[in-house]
Amino acid sequence: MRDILLRREPADYDVTTDATPDQVMRIFPESLGVGARFGVVLVPGDVHKVEVATFRSDISYSDGRHPDEVVYASTPEEDVQRRDFTINGLLMRHDTGEVLDFVAGQKDLQAHVIRAIGDPDRRFREDKLRMLRAVRFAARFGYTIEPGTFWAIRKHAPEIRVVSAERIREELTKLLTEGAARTGFELLDETGLLQEILPELAAMNGVHQPPQYHPEGDVWVHTLMMLEGLTVGVSPTLAWGVALHDVGKPPTYRPASVTGDRIRFDGHVDVGVPMAAEICRRLRFSNDDTAQICALVANHMKFKDVAQMRKSTLKRFVRLPRFPEHLELHRLDCTASHGNLTAYETVRQFLAATPPEAIRPPRLITGNDLLAMGYNPGPGFQAILTAIEDGQMEGAFASKEEALAYLERTYPHNAARR
Repeated sequence: MRDILLRREPADYDVTTDATPDQVMRIFPESLGVGARFGVVLVPGDVHKVEVATFRSDISYSDGRHPDEVVYASTPEEDVQRRDFTINGLLMRHDTGEVLDFVAGQKDLQAHVIRAIGDPDRRFREDKLRMLRAVRFAARFGYTIEPGTFWAIRKHAPEIRVVSAERIREELTKLLTEGAARTGFELLDETGLLQEILPELAAMNGVHQPPQYHPEGDVWVHTLMMLEGLTVGVSPTLAWGVALHDVGKPPTYRPASVTGDRIRFDGHVDVGVPMAAEICRRLRFSNDDTAQICALVANHMKFKDVAQMRKSTLKRFVRLPRFPEHLELHRLDCTASHGNLTAYETVRQFLAATPPEAIRPPRLITGNDLLAMGYNPGPGFQAILTAIEDGQMEGAFASKEEALAYLERTYPHNAARR
């Protein structure tokens, strides 16, 4: 109902009814009782999934996430009282289109306010994930969090840790990809949730940077500015790469009084990559997503060297998996700091002018060729193949015969020979 009143296309539809789950499943034989013990049945649709929930009153939430017991209610008014926020407590009759508003949700929609239904303390004691949802809804819609609800979040923020890592990751990923990541992370910081779930990012606040490269301010401000540049529907791995790209700066910070010239973060990439990997492990990211997020952190400083790179080095650089994410992170990084996009434009022009087959050409010499010529696999084996591919990408030779001639000249008495 909320999205309809806001003239937004709903992502899915929720139906509430006095019918019990068993009755719903008899009416819709194709339905799935995935949440039947909590009074919820999933009815698949051609376009949208529909969750059908029986009117209910939740008794208690020992685990801070799920009700210990579900008691079915007889009216929609009773049902709405156990929901999270007033803007999510709006109902519409399916037969007449009448809006049923028992919690002043329309008033809060008009006032752009996120307000817990009833007692905020009770709402967040029942379900700790609601704290993250309050932040996400406030950011997504550009609303403010009602003071009582806000302070209840601050009070209960340490309890967010009882929520499963997967649910926290899911909410944070939505926060990063719904087009209001900066506002969302500012609210995470203000409510105290950031310190609880991502203390490595909270540590960025107040960590100064050299003004000649970062006139915008400290590491936190720089990261917020990059988050602000993330558009709706951005790749989750790019969004997380942006959030974590400078995670190694706080532990490597050295002031000018120590370095003798300027603030430095020597080795912050080397420190940041394992930190990012640990965050991904903690939040239960998939192996593929973890690898990409860590790669974004690992490679974000390499763009400063593209003008000096050999052609072969540059070609290998742009061959990184999902390279457009690396390039976009670099653009956001520059835009949120010194504003110099020279390296970004250099890479863009290189990609535009270089056909894919020149970036990843078929190998002129393969490992099988080396074996046939009498080379033993060993430490030098891959080095030979890499050197030949470098020469090929540099334009030193363009045929297998020329590559073989190079091989004979360069490795005539290679120790790996039989």
